[in-house]
Amino acid sequence: MLKQEIKAELVKRGITFKQIAAEQKVKPPTVSIVLKGDRRSRRIEQAIAAKIGKTAEEVFPDRYLGREDCEMP
Repeated sequence: MLKQEIKAELVKRGITFKQIAAEQKVKPPTVSIVLKGDRRSRRIEQAIAAKIGKTAEEVFPDRYLGREDCEMP
């Protein structure tokens, strides 16, 4: 998914980066940085994906493509 699509889906569901950050015990800019792809955090990628009802592999396929070690349970 494109980052704009992810943001739009979060907005549609009434979910903010601030909420995700609070749940993950990080600062809101960290969520933004992970979404943009400037940094990787499997935990935050999974949290973002869960909020829109998808897996991290579906939301961030370029980050997980061909990586067996990144499969989610």
